[in-house]
Amino acid sequence: MRAQPANRISKKGLKVWRLYGMIQTIILALVAIGGGVLTYIYEGPWWIYALEAVLLLVIGYLIVILFPKVRWMRWRYEVRESEIELQHGLFIVKRTLIPMVRVQHVDTSQGPILRKYGLAEISISTAATVHTIPALIMDEADDLRGRISVLARVAEDDV
Repeated sequence: MRAQPANRISKKGLKVWRLYGMIQTIILALVAIGGGVLTYIYEGPWWIYALEAVLLLVIGYLIVILFPKVRWMRWRYEVRESEIELQHGLFIVKRTLIPMVRVQHVDTSQGPILRKYGLAEISISTAATVHTIPALIMDEADDLRGRISVLARVAEDDV
């Protein structure tokens, strides 16, 4: 089996994914509070509050601390002259090869949270799918977009 792709995404991506996890945990906490209020109104058992609190803590730990760390450790990419290789996954590690002759266009994008951390993501479009490389430093994303564009044009000319 071929060695892992060499390049990692930015360490700042870990902070961004943890921030997304915090937002999700806050939304989940609001839902749990709503469930607690309903339990109080209908005079439900006290152990439901404890169960909600424990579940909220466990799920919060998973989506704020553990999952972003594992996701960051697994995310790798490499751009070669004839192909782009991506590796990512949480429980199942998926490796994808995208031939340069199949690349139709390459985009960079950033939302407000990525912009705050100086990050962007690259979307690589083929006829069938769109592949994304998340959390790249903005300059690196621009350089990579240009490099892929040039390599895709060269690969297209060779065919």
